[in-house]
Amino acid sequence: MKQWDNAAQRGPALSGQSNTNRHKRRLGRKLREMRERAGMTLAQAAADLDKTRSSLHRIEVGLTRADVHLIRSMMDIYDERDDSLIDLSREAKKRGWWYRYFGPSTEPFYVEDEAAASHAAFFELVTIPGLLQTEEYVRAHFAASQTASTKTPVDDVVTVRKIRQERLTDKENPLQLHAVIDESALRRMVGGREVMREQLRRLVTMASLPTVTLQVLPAHLGAHASMDSAFTILSFPEPDEVDVQYVDYLGGSARIDEPDRVNKARVVFEQLCAMALTPEESIRPVEEVIAEL
Repeated sequence: MKQWDNAAQRGPALSGQSNTNRHKRRLGRKLREMRERAGMTLAQAAADLDKTRSSLHRIEVGLTRADVHLIRSMMDIYDERDDSLIDLSREAKKRGWWYRYFGPSTEPFYVEDEAAASHAAFFELVTIPGLLQTEEYVRAHFAASQTASTKTPVDDVVTVRKIRQERLTDKENPLQLHAVIDESALRRMVGGREVMREQLRRLVTMASLPTVTLQVLPAHLGAHASMDSAFTILSFPEPDEVDVQYVDYLGGSARIDEPDRVNKARVVFEQLCAMALTPEESIRPVEEVIAEL
């Protein structure tokens, strides 16, 4: 999944674009729920549909797309009609806008989930959240993060980041961002003094947006519940969509959608919010570092 850091892929969908992998996952979940309401096991349904058990399982977990003909057969066998599933299958065939930058992938891009999300909660330990980064910060971060396996050009990373950031000022489909940043991220000299000075000024500006809530976690507070890991929690406008959590690691990113695990992360995020400075107070340490620079 990782073609630079996963934050480089975190971006909004443009109008009219679909989230292919996400649509497949959502379609598969709805088909599984329909089968379960019909009281059929995976093996029974597979036999009636002339499918193998493994191929039907791949559809239900979103690894394979069910075409419209198969969906119609499923609705007949499960004795339930839901034409929205056919629309969802057609949407899943479309490529998202990010395809031109990242190409095909067998793993779900973070960008697809963030594109569909209405709220994003970030906890960052050592970097500024991608949605709040300047172009110079992005380029400096990219240069320091390059590996032999890096395939995405830095210009594409910058373009995707800028597209992502448009979501914070979008009037029709805004993304509500709540970021808790460890104070160390403000002091890590990414790109040098001038780059960091402009980055921190940008942070102050972005914090004034109605879509952005920024909190700084002071270093003097000591230990907390997420010292080993930064993470992101995404929430969606659809009532049937569960929150998802992303945790980055060297070379990739883990997507977690088990409700219990995501809820635990949500509790930790709320604890971090309670420990951190208020949004109003959080501007002060940012401005102090700017003055030092």
